[in-house]
Amino acid sequence: MLMRTDPFRELDRLAQQLTGVSGTWSKPSAMPMDAYREGDEYVIALDLPGVAKEAIDIDVERNMLTVKAERRPATVGEDVQVELSERPLGVFSRQLVLADTLDTERIRADYDAGVLTLRIQIAERAKPRKIAIGGASAHTQIGT
Repeated sequence: MLMRTDPFRELDRLAQQLTGVSGTWSKPSAMPMDAYREGDEYVIALDLPGVAKEAIDIDVERNMLTVKAERRPATVGEDVQVELSERPLGVFSRQLVLADTLDTERIRADYDAGVLTLRIQIAERAKPRKIAIGGASAHTQIGT
C-alpha cells in the first residue's frame, strides 16, 4: 500500500545515533513507524514521544503523505546542571507514497501517548466485488 521513498534513510538514522547529531529543518531525522491493514482501513503509527500535538504537521498532496514534527529541549532553570541528555531533539520527518487504492480525502489522525496514528480508508474502487456475467450476444452464435 505504500513505498519507501528514501532507501538511505536507515543509514542516516544509524549515523545520527553514532554521532549524536539530531535532525534539522534541512535534514530531518526519521521517525519510527508501523504500517498495517485493519479491515477497510490502512493504519500508520508513528512514534513521536515528547512531541507536543501542536508541533506536528501532516500534509497530503496527491498521493504523497508528509509528517513533520519538532521536539524542542525542555526549559531548565539557571541553577540546573544537566548530567545526561540522550533523548533526541530537533526535527523529524517521514514521507510516504500512498497507493492509488487509498482514499486520501478521508484520513483521520489521532495522537495519544506519543504515538501519532493515521487511518486511511481503502477506496471503494479497490475493494473486492463480484462481477455479473451477462447473457450470450449475437456475436457468439454458432452456425449462422
